[in-house]
Amino acid sequence: MLGHGTAILIIPSYINSECIKKGETGIVTWKAKAEKWLAYKDLDKELMKLLLNMDHQSLEDSFYKDLEFGTGGIRGELGPGTNRMNIYTVRRAAKGLAEYICQKGETAKTRGIVIAYDCRRKSEEFALEAAKTAGMLGIKVYLFDELRPTPELSFAVRYLNASAGIVITASHNPPEYNGLKVYGEDGGQITPSAAQKITGFIKRVEDELSIQVMDVNELQNRGLLTFIGEEIDNAYLEKLKTIQLNKHIAREDGNNVKIVFTPLHGTAKNLVCEGLQALGFSKITLVKEQEEPDSEFRTVASPNPEEHSAFKLAIQYGTEIDADILMATDPDADRLGVAVRNGQGKYAILTGNQLGAIMLHYLLTQKKKHGILPENGAVIKTIVTSEIGRAIATDFGIKTIDTLTGFKYIGEKIKEFEETKQHIFQFGYEESYGYLIGDFVRDKDAVQAAVFAAEVAAYYKSKGKTLFDGLHDLYRKYGFYLESLISITLKGKEGAEEISDILKSFRENPPKKVAGIKITIIEDYHIGKRFNVLTGQVENIHLPKSNVLKLYLQDDSWISLRPSGTEPKIKLYFSVKSLSENQSAKLLERLENEVINKIEKIKVKIL
Repeated sequence: MLGHGTAILIIPSYINSECIKKGETGIVTWKAKAEKWLAYKDLDKELMKLLLNMDHQSLEDSFYKDLEFGTGGIRGELGPGTNRMNIYTVRRAAKGLAEYICQKGETAKTRGIVIAYDCRRKSEEFALEAAKTAGMLGIKVYLFDELRPTPELSFAVRYLNASAGIVITASHNPPEYNGLKVYGEDGGQITPSAAQKITGFIKRVEDELSIQVMDVNELQNRGLLTFIGEEIDNAYLEKLKTIQLNKHIAREDGNNVKIVFTPLHGTAKNLVCEGLQALGFSKITLVKEQEEPDSEFRTVASPNPEEHSAFKLAIQYGTEIDADILMATDPDADRLGVAVRNGQGKYAILTGNQLGAIMLHYLLTQKKKHGILPENGAVIKTIVTSEIGRAIATDFGIKTIDTLTGFKYIGEKIKEFEETKQHIFQFGYEESYGYLIGDFVRDKDAVQAAVFAAEVAAYYKSKGKTLFDGLHDLYRKYGFYLESLISITLKGKEGAEEISDILKSFRENPPKKVAGIKITIIEDYHIGKRFNVLTGQVENIHLPKSNVLKLYLQDDSWISLRPSGTEPKIKLYFSVKSLSENQSAKLLERLENEVINKIEKIKVKIL
């Protein structure tokens, strides 16, 4: 074991350099933090070992800032440091949430926090640390006994009438990441105002290394810790049955639908399989190499169903059994990807926009047929999600409401609907493979999406069609909407500055044309303004401010730029619409190339 004296003796020389003057903000800050951690005699052994072997650049990246508590929580690479995920940064975030609950009073403390975790490195340990931290302040904790999907955590908060929820996950990030996501009492991700208050409590924590936690046995003895599991599973599965619109289709055609499913080493296996079977789908083939949890995600480059390579094994399985639909969920089971046979008989992976459009059209068609489509129904989508959803909803007399990117905003709208009775929620989705059909969950739910997609596949099969055929029926009716997303990864402090400079350049010097087509409208969500380039008219955008820029072209195409809230990336969204698939594909490629070229020129200027 490394003692206090040993740690000081081997602190890297550049930490104690006398040439660093007090007034040099930033340098002093990160070096002082690193020195404090190195000198802490009770520091976790594994973290100390990593710390002592870090080079100058790694050490600076690990301490140059505190891991930021965003509107959803914290997420980052695992390792020592204030800018990394470890037991101390987890305790710090959990302490902030616990203090936030305490200031609401004894009832809020008694209602407690529900905590779930996924299969990632340290997830179970971090979940327990969060429980021990909250318990220290006398807050009741419900902790899942095994890993569970994120949407089940959302459901459990509502089912148990808890004050808040925590899930330890980094969603589809690479293996070296983990995170802590916070949910409010409605089961939705916390609102920006709640996040701001929690952040205030977190900032009051002066020393993350000295946060006190309670022993697990003592927590249980005091009645502050209850392990949960099967009861919540069963209650969730009962609710899952309520999203089925045509029981006879599953009963008559469900056994004819061949499904290949992969949880991509994550948490979705049990609930998806049990849900499919409960709703009448029995021909489920699991991708054996990927069905069990694995924190290293060994069979995929990325455990993200948005990445086509994640479907490689599923496609092999599908080809062998001639499957009708292939499904893949991300590690925490809030995103669903689907592949189906295309016109050439090969498996094509649907985009989030495409699957969303297919499910939305089926849902509205069947509700109208059964006489259960409300006049004041509403579909909720994000500002970077395809406009084909609006076209479909309008065709059925249903309003479409846009939110900022992030399902927390969709959850907020559902809560608003409940309170104001202005609209009745029908469907929510975002282009990044997130869908919600039943509002008993208030976050995107891949389990719901999987069983609903199976029903839609059964419906089309009963008509002698595939989901791909159904998609092209929609294109012929509403227009050939095509979209794409390009993510540029820029890591570390320098990467963050580079992303900021790219957005600044587009704001200060926006292009007048892209692919020869005029820019007509610029929406800057950072300042909440909508500029009509042609008329000079300026309007307010009635959404929370966010670092997003959206450019509309004269032909109704659009481009959007935003930094990722969870990864070191800038995301570029493109959308086009024309009368033919070929025309849309060509235009989309031209838009992508011109924007990428502009960004490359900006990066060269920065360097």
